[in-house]
Amino acid sequence: MKLVGLYHAHGEYARLLEEYARDLERTHGKVLELKDLETKEGADIATLYDIVQYPAILVVRDDGGLAKVWAGVTFPLMDEVSGYANQ
Repeated sequence: MKLVGLYHAHGEYARLLEEYARDLERTHGKVLELKDLETKEGADIATLYDIVQYPAILVVRDDGGLAKVWAGVTFPLMDEVSGYANQ
């Protein structure tokens, strides 16, 4: 499983997601790969999974399928994200 965070790196919620990613790695050992929507890679991921609300946290299975998405500024509990990442 891979964890991806989609956001606008210069947007008003950027700092919140960056802190969340840092805390998730520190407390649960899970890496949340942050992808800026202003880059081709970030935009492609958003298009591929039809993500239209940001910031968003995605759990992507090894086969590329989407296991879970949380979108908006109310982030999920880190235990929940970690649980999905361990499946």
